[in-house]
Amino acid sequence: MPGAPRSQEAFQALLCDALPRQGCWTDEEYLWLTDRTRRLIEFTDGRLEELPTPTSTHQAILSFLNDLFKAHLVPLGGVVLFSALRLRVREGKFREPDLLLLRDRLDPRYQDRFWLSADLVLEVVSPDRPERDLVEKRADYAEADIREYWIVDPRTETITVLALEDGAYVEHGVFSRGQLATSPDLGDFRADVTAVFDAPEPGSA
Repeated sequence: MPGAPRSQEAFQALLCDALPRQGCWTDEEYLWLTDRTRRLIEFTDGRLEELPTPTSTHQAILSFLNDLFKAHLVPLGGVVLFSALRLRVREGKFREPDLLLLRDRLDPRYQDRFWLSADLVLEVVSPDRPERDLVEKRADYAEADIREYWIVDPRTETITVLALEDGAYVEHGVFSRGQLATSPDLGDFRADVTAVFDAPEPGSA
């Protein structure tokens, strides 16, 4: 019947027909989509990947580290932000790091819609597909010329700090409970690994 409202199923089908097929998305189409959804979605050469919803453990660790980095860096004029914020690795590739920072808030890479790079990025390893953080993003963040990459792994309760040398990451250190994770670029910054993995959930007493 003309003018009759479409069913939800028909609307969904129409929407699917109107959106690009997997492998055919452009940068602007990806940005348009992620401007309009709360889902975490990354983008590589025309393909979208939806990230899993963070767990309580993930968020507790991330909240603790966000506060720690901010306490160190913001008084020095830097900026620290956490997901979801898009970072452009290159044309055709966007990631959404768990945490990213710049030592200078006036750095031109600090953009509103998405960052053009960072001085440090951090990922809390997701249990659904650990190789995303351990292997794929290691290559991506090196490609983006990000000097430092922290990999926080709740499974092993370790923090791996990687430093960029000649276009590839080398281990600055792998830190476990009872140790202080250090940064090659942030001076006297320290993260107590035990405190990181014992972090309470945000808002808890």
